[in-house]
Amino acid sequence: QVQLVESGGGLVQAGGSLRLSCAASGRTFSTYAMGWFRQAPGKERDFVAAISPSGGSTFYADSVKGRSTISRDNAKNSVYLQMNSLKPEDTAVYYCAADPEGSWYSSRAYDYWGQGCQVTVSS
Repeated sequence: QVQLVESGGGLVQAGGSLRLSCAASGRTFSTYAMGWFRQAPGKERDFVAAISPSGGSTFYADSVKGRSTISRDNAKNSVYLQMNSLKPEDTAVYYCAADPEGSWYSSRAYDYWGQGCQVTVSS
C-alpha cells in the first residue's frame, strides 16, 4: 500500500510558477515510478509527467514539455512538479500517482492516488 499527499497548489497569474509536492508513505519509495496527472472540470484525467524509481528517466506530456520539470527525492519520499510559464489552460486539479503497472501515460495503470490539489492560473 502507498499513501500520497499533495501540496503546493494555488492561484497564480499567467506566466507565473508553482511547485507541487507529493509525499509518499507505505512501501519503499525508491522501488516504484511516480506520475502527475491533471483533471480540468468536465474533462478526463490527463497525463502530465512521470519519473522512474531512480529518477533517471522522465517523461512529459507535450502540453507541458519545456515548461515543467518532474523530480524526486528518494531520501524524503517525495516527488515534485515544477511548473513555469503557466497558462490559463493549465488550470486543473493535479494528482500524484504511484506504482504504475502498464503504460505510465495512462491513469488506468496507477492504483494509488493522492487527494489532488487545485491549480488555478488567471489570465
